[in-house]
Amino acid sequence: MLKEVREKNGNRANIKKTMIKEEVKVPDYFLLIIVISLLVIGVLILSSASAVLSLTKFHNTYYLLVHQIINGILPGLFLGFIAYKMGLGKIRKIAPLCLLAALILMALVFVPGIGVSAGGAQRWIKLGLISLQPSEVLKLSFILYLASWLASKTEKISSKRNTKKGFSETLLGFMVVVGLVGVFLIFQPDISTFGIIGLTALCMYFLSGTPLKHTVLIVVLGAIGLLALVALAPYRFDRFMAWMSPEIDPMGDNFQPNQALITVGSGGTFGQGFGASSQKAAYLPELIGDSVFAPYALEMGFAGSVVLILLFTFFVWRGFSTAKRTEDKFSRLAVSGITFWIAAQAIINIASTARVIPLSGVPLPFISYGGTALMAELVAVGIMLNISKRPRT
Repeated sequence: MLKEVREKNGNRANIKKTMIKEEVKVPDYFLLIIVISLLVIGVLILSSASAVLSLTKFHNTYYLLVHQIINGILPGLFLGFIAYKMGLGKIRKIAPLCLLAALILMALVFVPGIGVSAGGAQRWIKLGLISLQPSEVLKLSFILYLASWLASKTEKISSKRNTKKGFSETLLGFMVVVGLVGVFLIFQPDISTFGIIGLTALCMYFLSGTPLKHTVLIVVLGAIGLLALVALAPYRFDRFMAWMSPEIDPMGDNFQPNQALITVGSGGTFGQGFGASSQKAAYLPELIGDSVFAPYALEMGFAGSVVLILLFTFFVWRGFSTAKRTEDKFSRLAVSGITFWIAAQAIINIASTARVIPLSGVPLPFISYGGTALMAELVAVGIMLNISKRPRT
């Protein structure tokens, strides 16, 4: 009798342990490894490519590297961990406030004494010792807001009978929200960022279950809007023509694209080795910024470039795999939007550096120099890992 009681108690204890084990949720460690690998690559290429520039401007070979770590990586990891631990319901609840804060920061760009102008663009703000690029904050906050808004709208529509009218209201609201964001970016001007946000928003709108004809209409209107922006600013057309004809204006519009392509091609199959890109500091604008893929390709060659592209490919795979497994619509749209955003930036940056498409001022995620962009990307990864958590069995 005593033996039977002990066996029953033992079985109950085992069942309880099994239930506790099943409730333990773990993130997508493969995605985490991919992001860590990209960060390591970014640190390595920055330490090499920025050495001469750091020494020339700041009399310290590692100034820019240390600045990136202190103002980008460390706060990004901290905020990303908070996003990972935060409840998804709370993230959805504060999404509108995040977008409002981002729009306020965007407005501060135009305030004298706070907004900072560089290269003919008004894209930065300086608050004391803190310098920010609000458009990078806007990307993530807009994705979270749009995921929440689309999830709410489409869920309400699905419960109503008159879905045709409901979807029309969704289309109108979507265009108003995207248009509002576009106004801030067009006046900076930052058309490249607006393009990234617009494409990401289009992807999320399509994935939310709206009619295909709405997506087609948005594409048509977007194309008309792009032509209008080119007509209003002829220099954009000149940039396109420069891309079409590399020999035109080699010291003007074509200087950076040509130098970037030469740098990429000089890497050969296996690259010239670590540190080789430092000699390009005087010849290639935005060496550690928008053109950072060029020094990476120079040092690591075609083989290293393939590895980098594969890492981004794996990132996209894990992101959309997470979205496919997720039942909550807000989470599914949020992770899809983040994945598309990172993928679009990587593709556009690498393609423009290699002259496959016209030059665009889009940073390479996790690699390019820039604290605000890196912080936003790491917070986004924290949210992705949060959504990817599944019970460990």
